Amino acid sequence: MKIRILIVLLCCYITSQAQDTLRYQQKNDLPYRTGNQTAYMKERCKLDIYYPQNARNVPVIVWFHGGGITGGSKSIPKELKQQNMIIIAANYRLHPQAKCPEYIDDAAAAVAWAFNHAREYGGDTARIYVSGHSAGGYLAEMIGLDKSYLKPYKIDADRIAALFPFSGQAITHFTVRKEQNIAELQPTIDRYAPLFHVRADAPPLYLYTGDRELELLGRYEENAYLARMMKLAGHKNTFLYELDGYGHGDMPIGAFHLMLQAIKGKK
Repeated sequence: MKIRILIVLLCCYITSQAQDTLRYQQKNDLPYRTGNQTAYMKERCKLDIYYPQNARNVPVIVWFHGGGITGGSKSIPKELKQQNMIIIAANYRLHPQAKCPEYIDDAAAAVAWAFNHAREYGGDTARIYVSGHSAGGYLAEMIGLDKSYLKPYKIDADRIAALFPFSGQAITHFTVRKEQNIAELQPTIDRYAPLFHVRADAPPLYLYTGDRELELLGRYEENAYLARMMKLAGHKNTFLYELDGYGHGDMPIGAFHLMLQAIKGKK
């Protein structure tokens, strides 16, 4: 299914969306790994958690930043604040200090931390959602579709309530291809591609991209192919959204709205 969203409607939503009046707290730089770590792991493998005071069984969103797996840093998106939800923003190791699949494993470790600690902050572990923009969307897809990443942490990836990648790569990420000495415009699909792991029993998958004429390097078409293959594999809950008028960088404006609607059950 292709759903095209008009920029006018999205702007109207952003300006009119009401926020709740609960009190919120935030804790920063919590390590999500234990055991032996390098100095770089200790620096990067940290997360921030934003949560409503006295929360009870509220949804949890784990958010991964973008930056091509070569840059970027964690932050709590302002669009997700004051929504009576817990938001976890996690860093991960970056290329070239880290190589694939180390940063994918970091994403899995952060999600495992959410499953193991969300209740301490009033979170509902049956409603843990995983999202991210660009490289962060790619990481969300990889750990949600390829169950091998969460398995060492004794977490079944199918426990994830839904995946919400924003402009994630469906083919092998261009930074992973760079590590393999493959050119940026040479597409490949290997075990480091979400497309390689299409399956009928995956968590619900909401694919958001910008306008196909404004997106980065065919990102819409990659996601359209992933949506098609998921459906052919028998997956019943794959949804594809193309945000008219938005490019790669600003498409999260509309995608945040759509994700919150889905989580709150407002189809």
